[in-house]
Amino acid sequence: MYIERINSPADVRKLDETALTALAAEIRTLLIQKLSVHGGHFGPNLGFVEATIALHYVFSSPVDKIVFDVSHQTYAHKMLTGRKEAWLSEAHYDDVTGFTNPAESEHDLFTIGHTSTAVSLAAGLAKARDLAGGTENVIAVIGDGSLSGGEALEGLNVAGELDGNCIIVVNDNDMSIAENHGGMYRTLRELRESGGTSPNNLFKAMGLDYRFVRDGNDIASLIAAFRAVKDSKTPVAVHIVTQKGKGYKIAEENRESWHFSAPFDIATGKPKSARGGESYGSLTADFLLKKMQADPRVAVLTAGTPTVLGFTKANRDKAGAQFIDVGIAEETATAMASGLAKRGAKPVFGVYSTFFQRCYDQVQQDVCINGTAATFVVCAASVWGMSDVTHIGYYDIQMLAHIPGLVYLAPTSCEEYFAMLDWAIEQDRFPVAIRQPSNGVLHANRPVRRDYGTLNTFQTERQGSTVAVLALGDFFPLGEQVVARLKSDAQIDATLVNPVYASGIDTAALTELAKNHRVVVTLEDGILAGGWGQTVAAFYGADTRVKVLSYGLKKEFLDGYNANDVLRDNRLTAEQITEDVQNAL
Repeated sequence: MYIERINSPADVRKLDETALTALAAEIRTLLIQKLSVHGGHFGPNLGFVEATIALHYVFSSPVDKIVFDVSHQTYAHKMLTGRKEAWLSEAHYDDVTGFTNPAESEHDLFTIGHTSTAVSLAAGLAKARDLAGGTENVIAVIGDGSLSGGEALEGLNVAGELDGNCIIVVNDNDMSIAENHGGMYRTLRELRESGGTSPNNLFKAMGLDYRFVRDGNDIASLIAAFRAVKDSKTPVAVHIVTQKGKGYKIAEENRESWHFSAPFDIATGKPKSARGGESYGSLTADFLLKKMQADPRVAVLTAGTPTVLGFTKANRDKAGAQFIDVGIAEETATAMASGLAKRGAKPVFGVYSTFFQRCYDQVQQDVCINGTAATFVVCAASVWGMSDVTHIGYYDIQMLAHIPGLVYLAPTSCEEYFAMLDWAIEQDRFPVAIRQPSNGVLHANRPVRRDYGTLNTFQTERQGSTVAVLALGDFFPLGEQVVARLKSDAQIDATLVNPVYASGIDTAALTELAKNHRVVVTLEDGILAGGWGQTVAAFYGADTRVKVLSYGLKKEFLDGYNANDVLRDNRLTAEQITEDVQNAL
């Protein structure tokens, strides 16, 4: 195998064209093999194999700087830069992360997991090089729908004004995660169909030189194009057309579902372990489709991740014009939701918490200052959400809870979640965000309220004394465990409270608790510092009758973590909390 002899890009440059083609086939085989066992980003990586080889054949990384947008298309890059063992040996599959990581290799410049950033980062590298009198090439790789992000367009605009080398490789596979949306993708299609000659050229309009490669999976064509722009003195876009999922027929024919894959059987493409039981994705889609059918004013928005609320292709077809995909442009989706609500529509924007971080200004300015009744469903906002350092979603409470006017709801069960969603859609007084549960579809064995318009009113689920456990959202089951353990271990009949609101506290209820409770425990599935529990602690302040024990997660960047380990490290188990309460008493 050629790959076994590749320890750095210098080894790639020793091969002839025939060997490079064989190397591409080996890489593709290894990608499919590992992903069938381990899972990961599938389609983007299979489509970018030849381009990766050509980049490292023409340019001299790490002297020449290559910045990968999103960086979920860098598996082949990692193989060619000294990390091939993570694909050759199953024992080493977890030795590397799924994104570029400077801690792994000097060939990785940034840790990147959010989209549309590469051109701006590359523009900074190019400008710094010019200020220092350097001569290296700077290359940004962008694709998979990333051009629709506002920062990508800002970056292109700035890059077009650079007075020096900046090479932007546009990986055009005619896809985002799902199909592309937005007028610019019609422009790309015109360029593809005209062989790059269409006068309707976004890149030239931005001030960039332009080259077109019709077959972005042909190594010889790619090498020729990259050689032509190497050491260029002006910024240039190299537009390459690639096949997402190339080399695995099932993925080529089902590009959306094979953007990312769980472990699967290579022969059939079927997952090795079928997911059982209910999911909030399908349940939410069913709920919203009924709403949409009953009321044409209900509109569901997504920013390039339609299945976050269960809107598969079939469900999108059912929803028709009431389903809006703005592409990877969360800021636009947020502002558009405000515009929809202002005109009398009932918008619901479903978004992963990690991507909603990009929308702080729009939530504050376009939505909350204007008081528009938009609804946001915030997904994977939990220690049980995505665990890559770039995709952690549990910073949301600090971000959203302190924006004036926003009601942030934290359901504890499936029934409560849908009651909140129904109320949020039908009311017209408040902007509302709902923290979709991430601890499984848990059903309530107790009544849930239907109206959440009387803000910041707690719900006492079990009345006791001495100790009160305030368990927010996903951590309500943990609260139940703590109350049960206090009863069994210490004969303490504790009070259990469902706070309901992540955006406020019930001062009347907290005042009442102080009369016959010595310890108040707060539990939240998020960062402790600046979080909801510390708001409760601040309320009690100098009241020496009550001791507050607040539990949450430490403020730190974690990567590839195990949720159970994190919970133990933060004393977020029923046993540890019970021990702390007994010590406090």
